[in-house]
Amino acid sequence: MFTRPFILPATLLCAIALAMLVAGPIPQLDDYHAFADQRSLLGIANAADVLSNLGFLAVGIHGLAMVQRARALPHLDDVRFSYGLFFAALIATAAGSSWYHLAPDDTRLLFDRLPIALACAGLLAAVARRHLAAPRCINGLLVAFAVGSVAWWGLTGDLRPYLLLQAAPLVAIPAVMYVVRARRPEVTAYAAAIACYAAAKGFELADHAVFAALPLSGHTIKHILATAGTLCIARYFGAEAATVPAGLPRVR
Repeated sequence: MFTRPFILPATLLCAIALAMLVAGPIPQLDDYHAFADQRSLLGIANAADVLSNLGFLAVGIHGLAMVQRARALPHLDDVRFSYGLFFAALIATAAGSSWYHLAPDDTRLLFDRLPIALACAGLLAAVARRHLAAPRCINGLLVAFAVGSVAWWGLTGDLRPYLLLQAAPLVAIPAVMYVVRARRPEVTAYAAAIACYAAAKGFELADHAVFAALPLSGHTIKHILATAGTLCIARYFGAEAATVPAGLPRVR
């Protein structure tokens, strides 16, 4: 059963959803696939945008290893699956985004957006389980919404559900942590991750302008900053997994 801290984030998300509903369908930009850096390297098309996804792969593998090591830690039982979903989604993001950037089109973009949506679902579920006493089924509900949001875009061209899911961690997670007065390490990790993601979106929007001024495009830098954000989450979870409550044996 959800607790009272649920009210503020739920209100904020409902307000965003209502604004999107009033605004009407949000289509994808016509030139969305026209990325600035189209240079090849060693036979890899659009190499910078493809290879910059390797960071997601590394963080995802590292994170899943920590989730595996945390199986014997009861204080992580409520969030272990959710963080596992997040880290697995990062590995899928590395694969999906790399495949998309090799030859960008709407069909391949489905396989880029789906794991990103699942990563958002994993983070939302982790915070809801930890701080809102959300039932375990929240994982399945958010996964269903993530899949549905990408499917809705694929079928209708309307990005609203997908954009709502992307906005949800940026709005709901800080609201929850403010209400429950979350511990400083968790607040710091998520604040840093959100800052990295916000900066990443800014560089994404300035893709061509950045490439005109720097050796890397805005979209490539977006991948690097987003990876840095996921690393903040991984480091936080790793610290939690390394902290053994009194009375429990340390897992080796």
